[in-house]
Amino acid sequence: MNQDRIKPMLFSTIKHYDLKQFGTDVVSGIIVAIIALPLSIALALASGVGPEEGLYTAIVAGFIISFLGGSRVQIAGPTAAFATIVAGIIAKNGMEGMMLATIIAGIILVLMGLFRLGGLIKFIPYTITTGFTAGIAVTIVIGQIKDFLGLTYPQGTATIETMDKIRAIGVNITTLNPYALLVGAVSLAILIIWPRISDKIPGSLIAVIAGILLVKFTGLKVNTIGDLYTIRSGLPSLHMPQFSMGAISAALPDGFTIAILAAIESLLSCVVADSMINSHHRSNMELIAQGCGNIGSALFGGIPATGAIARTAANIKNGGRTPVAGIIHSVTLILVLLVLMPYAALIPMPTIAAILFIVAYNMCQWRTFVHLCKTAPKSDIIVLVLTFVLTVVFDLVIAIEIGMLIAVLLFMKRMSEESGVVGWKYFDPEDDPDGMNLKPIPPQVRVYEIYGPMFFGSSGQIDTMNFRDETRAIIIRMRGVPALDATAMHSLENFYERCAKRDIQLVFSHVNEQPMNTMRKDGFVDKVGEDNFRPHIDDAIAWATELVKKK
Repeated sequence: MNQDRIKPMLFSTIKHYDLKQFGTDVVSGIIVAIIALPLSIALALASGVGPEEGLYTAIVAGFIISFLGGSRVQIAGPTAAFATIVAGIIAKNGMEGMMLATIIAGIILVLMGLFRLGGLIKFIPYTITTGFTAGIAVTIVIGQIKDFLGLTYPQGTATIETMDKIRAIGVNITTLNPYALLVGAVSLAILIIWPRISDKIPGSLIAVIAGILLVKFTGLKVNTIGDLYTIRSGLPSLHMPQFSMGAISAALPDGFTIAILAAIESLLSCVVADSMINSHHRSNMELIAQGCGNIGSALFGGIPATGAIARTAANIKNGGRTPVAGIIHSVTLILVLLVLMPYAALIPMPTIAAILFIVAYNMCQWRTFVHLCKTAPKSDIIVLVLTFVLTVVFDLVIAIEIGMLIAVLLFMKRMSEESGVVGWKYFDPEDDPDGMNLKPIPPQVRVYEIYGPMFFGSSGQIDTMNFRDETRAIIIRMRGVPALDATAMHSLENFYERCAKRDIQLVFSHVNEQPMNTMRKDGFVDKVGEDNFRPHIDDAIAWATELVKKK
């Protein structure tokens, strides 16, 4: 199956669809909707919007991404990775700014898919994705401590940045509500213990029901969703944000961040799903679907969406094998939105915080983090820890930018250490009994062997080549050079000029395809002479020897 194919997976799977698979997809879709219900509400609240916005996202984006997606089983909706980012955008630019950023992100994702850039995601180092994922998990936990403990902040308290939230918690810890802590602890205990009892009904749903009953029938003074938000149970309506050059310019950086994160999260989810069902997703089609889904979500009042690994895995475990399951999941959530949404007002905020604690724990990959710190090279550990710290202290944008910059610099350093120039040693056969098998080379000929990629980070190695007074020809053996960039080409030209002034002829041996093409485009081959490029070292030595004799 062609992974670059621009065709929705639904259109391919529907050809061999039958009633039995439809029944399985319906059951799986309903179960996933039950799982998605409390998660969508919790993640919406963590993102700084109302509970219904989370369902709008799961319904609209979930439907579009399943319908157009490049995966058989991907389930999309609001995810924890976006929570802190969306909350920050809304705090700075309001709901209109968030909508505009999400639409821009959707357009970027569509363009990435159309230009077949799905494969480029693999160039983002694993240490960076692990670092910022763990960082996001920590920021989610910090952001939910207030509701879990029932803290009260004075009006005007700054709680946008993670460090502001930590300071606010420390200053207002004396306002702790023991009833909120009790409800949160009970909810958290249920979330931890319930999966050991049953995996048929999601623990988050049991925790929500238990939290509602505990507050409702004991009269505990604990904030609920209804105390803080106005619940609307109607279908989402179309709303166009105000477009202007100033607004677009302000929203562009946030849109780019959302697009990159959505692409990474979605394609990672697809890869995990592929390994579970032994299939292959269409990465470029998935990016287009993610783009359309995010645009649709923003236009109908939702927040950014991406592929959700946990919900996708639940879909697979319950028998979902086609995008129909994802569509059923969205349709089920529409019925929930219309019928059950008023009851969401009864959900205690500490229960929401407990659900998000578990979400953060599941996404943090702490075992992987610790394993990398123990086993990875020092350069990778630096990138991992730096990305993690920057995500927590500042934000994801700075973390990815600086993480990628450091990763690239360390990679170039590592590659430059794998490149070099070595001069052949000369032995007199009469003095060296082991020299009988060495190649006979006239004293007027020197041989240098270049190995590794020659780029701007390692081009200085070329300047280390030198010659003696009697040298009349220099052979440069390049069989170990897979690539040559403009900076290294410039260094070779400088070396050629030095040799030309001393009447020394350059001869090249075994130049690979990419370096040869670079030399031809540069005009270097014509300058040195086509005849002075030889296929093998023996041929090059014979040719250089002949040139020396003529001189």
